Amino acid sequence: MILATFHHDEQGRITAFQLVGHARNWRLWPDMICAGVSAIGQTTIGSLQELAGVEPDYLLEDGNIRCAVQYSDDDEQSTVIAALMASTRIGCLQLEDSYGNKYVTVNDVFHGDSET
Repeated sequence: MILATFHHDEQGRITAFQLVGHARNWRLWPDMICAGVSAIGQTTIGSLQELAGVEPDYLLEDGNIRCAVQYSDDDEQSTVIAALMASTRIGCLQLEDSYGNKYVTVNDVFHGDSET
């Protein structure tokens, strides 16, 4: 199973995500789910660099993608960052809705919450 964890700040913006695990099964399509989650995460990292002009703190490993951002004082740039980070969550939620939480589970951690 892939666990997609999204950390939100006090304003509700996503400041970090981590995509961990594999959607293993005897069927071919769980590999496609893994590829989909990986593509979503890697596209966000590249888009943050190219479209938002920021260098996120990230890690790309087999079965582990992590990305964290700092929001700037520039409102326009912060809006782009927030939209890109939110799109990662939306993509993971759509995969969870389509294929079930047996393969992808989305977990939100809000500012002040402890991760469980």
